[in-house]
Amino acid sequence: MLHLPGPATDLRPLAGPDPFPVRFPVVVLVASAGGIDALNRVLTPLPADLPAAVVILLHQDPSRPNQLVPILRRHTALPVDVVTRDTEMRPGHVLVIPPGQHLLVTSEARLGLIETGSLPPARPSADLLLATLAVTCGARALAVILTGLGHDGQAGVRAIAHCGGTVLAQDNTTAKFDAMPAAAIATGHVQHVLALDDIGAAILHHVHRS
Repeated sequence: MLHLPGPATDLRPLAGPDPFPVRFPVVVLVASAGGIDALNRVLTPLPADLPAAVVILLHQDPSRPNQLVPILRRHTALPVDVVTRDTEMRPGHVLVIPPGQHLLVTSEARLGLIETGSLPPARPSADLLLATLAVTCGARALAVILTGLGHDGQAGVRAIAHCGGTVLAQDNTTAKFDAMPAAAIATGHVQHVLALDDIGAAILHHVHRS
């Protein structure tokens, strides 16, 4: 387990009343290539009474059949459902972003879906999701960047740090594809770089202190 120093400049909001509308911890698991196995192994140790909402973002081709929800259900004690336009986040529940949609976190823990169009850079966009999570959850937000290609999530990681949230990344030894976690680490805003099987315990630590 590698512990990284925090950024040189403290970007968290000034002390005062909590300005963030979502009042419970929210964990976003971001993955791309090689992500299904990684997501299963992170979810498996999480208990059914987890005091946090979990959102799953996996880059997927919307033209292919999507079996992610039933796959994840076999590996977790938490209920798992796909996000719809009427979905609200709530603790102890895993929500999966559907292919071909971007997800935004809005006030009152509601979620908004946006059609990606035919030529997006990443589907769904981790940067869009994490930026809106940052401004609604503040220090209660936890972003976990798992295996994947490209650099989606790099701007979102900066947003999470700016609003006082926490970022974890999978290490290059256990990531099947390490480009995406490496891009997050390069921002200097990842608090802990962890082996895949240590991430579940780190999530529990975060949500119980939030």
